[in-house]
Amino acid sequence: MQSGLEVYQISLNKTGMLTRILKQKELFIMLLPGLLFFLIFHYSPMLGLVIAFKDYNPVQGFLGSEWVGLKYFKQMFSYTEFWQVLRNTLIIGGYKIVIGSPISLILALMFNELRISILKRSLQSLIYLPHFFSWVILGGMLIQVLSPGSGIINEVLKASGLETIYFLADSFWFRPTLIASTIWKEMGWGTIIYLAALSGIDPQLYEASHIDGAGKWKQTIFITIPMLIPIFVIIMILRLGSVLGMDSFEQVLVLLTPVVYDVGNIIDNYVYKQGLLNGNFSYSAAVSVFKAVVAFILVYSTNLLSRKLTDSSLW
Repeated sequence: MQSGLEVYQISLNKTGMLTRILKQKELFIMLLPGLLFFLIFHYSPMLGLVIAFKDYNPVQGFLGSEWVGLKYFKQMFSYTEFWQVLRNTLIIGGYKIVIGSPISLILALMFNELRISILKRSLQSLIYLPHFFSWVILGGMLIQVLSPGSGIINEVLKASGLETIYFLADSFWFRPTLIASTIWKEMGWGTIIYLAALSGIDPQLYEASHIDGAGKWKQTIFITIPMLIPIFVIIMILRLGSVLGMDSFEQVLVLLTPVVYDVGNIIDNYVYKQGLLNGNFSYSAAVSVFKAVVAFILVYSTNLLSRKLTDSSLW
């Protein structure tokens, strides 16, 4: 039983919150479209995941379809193709994170040291530009550039006396091509966050270190990098949530060919093929549930580990 004082305090807190909302109603109205977007397109579709536990039939619907429990999860773990797709996804996503994140950090440090403003802005614009193009456009460009017959890279290899490389049709080269093209597309966008963090570092720290005789290299090692570690850790935690290929679907869909299915097919494309093309709705939903659970475990455990080791975390 709650005492009268506790009930009064709860009522007072609710009244205070309502008062703040009414005073700042314009801000909450501006926030509403974003909230509705996530509610409609991100949270409400999660109700459909129940079909992973049913033998879903579009005619019978969610409620009328037969409940089969973990049937499709057992099928998933028994398929050799699923384990191959999972392995491809982890390798491609892992390399994108391990290689791409440091490159964005290094670029931000280099831009931070540029003192010629025109050159700095021009280089930043060139590096940011690929982020704003879809993979449909960039995929077409890559197919032309990497073409074994007329692509500029293979033309250079021919002129150098080397053999041409089938980048998009060779099992050895396909994964490096995916990883390199993703890094090229997103490295400029990643530098924006680090440049924003660099602008927040107190200039007095650099002035004090300069008085003590520290040069640019020592300032970078002992001031800049330690100050960027918290934001670097948070970015890594967020990217781990997409390590299972959430940000690679369009890229792989555009560039993947049957010749390199064994090394290039990832979970999202596997779900697309099984669900929409083959009509295995329940099985594809089971794979999606598995992917979401693994992503949650990765983000939660990494966040917990980061909080203990670096005192930096999302929550």
